[in-house]
Amino acid sequence: MKPLTEQEIRTAFVNCTKGEAKRLSVPRDLADRAWDDLDYLGWRDPQAPERAYIVVELDGGPKAITLRCPGATSGHMRRSMCSMCVTTHTGGVSLMVAPKAGKSGQQGNSVGAYLCSDLACSLYVRGKKDAGVGGRLHESLTLEEKIQRTVANLATFVAKVTA
Repeated sequence: MKPLTEQEIRTAFVNCTKGEAKRLSVPRDLADRAWDDLDYLGWRDPQAPERAYIVVELDGGPKAITLRCPGATSGHMRRSMCSMCVTTHTGGVSLMVAPKAGKSGQQGNSVGAYLCSDLACSLYVRGKKDAGVGGRLHESLTLEEKIQRTVANLATFVAKVTA
């Protein structure tokens, strides 16, 4: 992924108002990110833990979406699989819901997907972050094919948000 500025990120949001995009928390460490290892930029809002954001390069430019996600919960932890990168975690996958873009979203329609709670799919796929024992299933795919699958899954999710 190519490095993005705060302004590029704020103008890329497709499922919130310009005012909401202006007020949301953008990571302060954009210059320090390992952009070559990222298929998308994802982060949880430190000021609103039940909000998350994803920015992905599609059709030659960045597209960003806002997500609602559960906060930290205690209780039963079960093993779940991320629908983007196919990494399994015990308690580390969350159902994240994105309001649809445009009139459909204004009417309350949304789209959900199970994602790594820390939004570090790119790092799990590349083996730069450990998901624990059994986190990455043995596959015959190459690293490049796994990356392509993650990007394709994310593009499909963003397409559902913008449809």
